[in-house]
Amino acid sequence: MNRNVEESGGFRYLDMGTGQPIVLLHGLMGTLSNFAGVLDFFPQRDYRILLPDLPFYNMPIKKTTVSSLCKFVYRFLEHLEVKDPVLLGNSLGGHIALIFARDYLKLVRGLVITGSSGLYENNISRNTAPNRKNYQYIKSKAEEVFYDPKVATKEIVDDVFAKVNDNKIVIRTIALAKSALRHNMSEDLKKMNVPTAIIWGRQDIVTPPEVAIEFNNLLPDADLFWIDKCGHAPMMEHPQDFNLLLLNWLRKRDI
Repeated sequence: MNRNVEESGGFRYLDMGTGQPIVLLHGLMGTLSNFAGVLDFFPQRDYRILLPDLPFYNMPIKKTTVSSLCKFVYRFLEHLEVKDPVLLGNSLGGHIALIFARDYLKLVRGLVITGSSGLYENNISRNTAPNRKNYQYIKSKAEEVFYDPKVATKEIVDDVFAKVNDNKIVIRTIALAKSALRHNMSEDLKKMNVPTAIIWGRQDIVTPPEVAIEFNNLLPDADLFWIDKCGHAPMMEHPQDFNLLLLNWLRKRDI
């Protein structure tokens, strides 16, 4: 992804466009490039897009938790003096956005969750330990994340393969998975009265469709949108559909 990553205050991030800020939060096995479609679309439409590189694998092991990542996002927004953001999170990034909204509800103008953990997740890293040296196995697991396996490019598979074979990363991945399980949001969601767009792939096997329905039932002010022939990362697999759904929702909600 040929974009200028900025570094200041101990943060690595992309900052593009002007206007209403939208903060993008990637998932555990994700990278900044997962949001390439959003980055190409929204800065030209009066939105400021902020994309921090979340330090999943660089925190002290005892602080490798979803709550610590939430506090990292708070410090990031404070550092850049970002006011009233929309938080858009995929997978674990969605979970971080939800916890942020729970803890700092008055600071958030809107939420967008897509393939979010927080209720239930069939983690890709689960049960891979005995097979993590097997490239073809890891390739098949990466492909399962998407409806169209071709979306799992060699670059994506190589990145996942490297991560599951790095002990430092594996230890922190397990710590974050356990933290996510401890931070089940089912009791919190009903108190989180913030405009929320739930954009979900109908064929998501990591966070299946019933998870999106439960989010929609529990959140007081949510709108649920489906993208067909789509897996766990709609903004990657169907970027045009994702962007138009999100833009229309933002305009309908006057955000």
